[in-house]
Amino acid sequence: MRHRKGYKRLDRNKPERDSLMRNLVRGLFISQSIKTTIVKAKEARKLAERLISVAKKDDLHSRRKVFAVLRDEDLVAKLFKEIAPLFKGRNGGYTRIIQFGMRRGDNAQLVILELTEKKVIAPKVKKPSAQAPKAAPKEVTPPPAEKPKEVTPEKHPPRKKEARKEKEMHPAPKAPTGFIGTLRKFFRGRTK
Repeated sequence: MRHRKGYKRLDRNKPERDSLMRNLVRGLFISQSIKTTIVKAKEARKLAERLISVAKKDDLHSRRKVFAVLRDEDLVAKLFKEIAPLFKGRNGGYTRIIQFGMRRGDNAQLVILELTEKKVIAPKVKKPSAQAPKAAPKEVTPPPAEKPKEVTPEKHPPRKKEARKEKEMHPAPKAPTGFIGTLRKFFRGRTK
């Protein structure tokens, strides 16, 4: 029996669980939808819907109650001015959970937790100013390609010829043959 068990522990102690729920709900109110696991989404949904219900009253006491959970004045103002008015005609069901797949690492069920009523944010369009007319863009011509420098044989003679000349001038000493030559090969680097 599940008497007096009103929430999932999420394998965390109370401060960690409270911080997790606070961050999930803050992310939900900021971006209007978040991706998370199904168990976390169901727990965050409870807190988010409770906060939206409190925010619909819009008085000082409800603002203080919401601030005690969110701990962000700008977000509290956004909740009371933008999000809560969207749900004036609703008595519940402020969020929805949409399943969309499994997580690759541990195969956990992933969901999208989002608000049912979203405020459409139009992209800002810059209006051209009447003060300064726009000048036509100038065509940029690439600089002329430089010709590669020619290498003359006088300045840089080929290295192979140099190596051959050095070998001819300083021939390598011939290794002695026979028993002593074999011993030298055997003890190469060990002599002295």
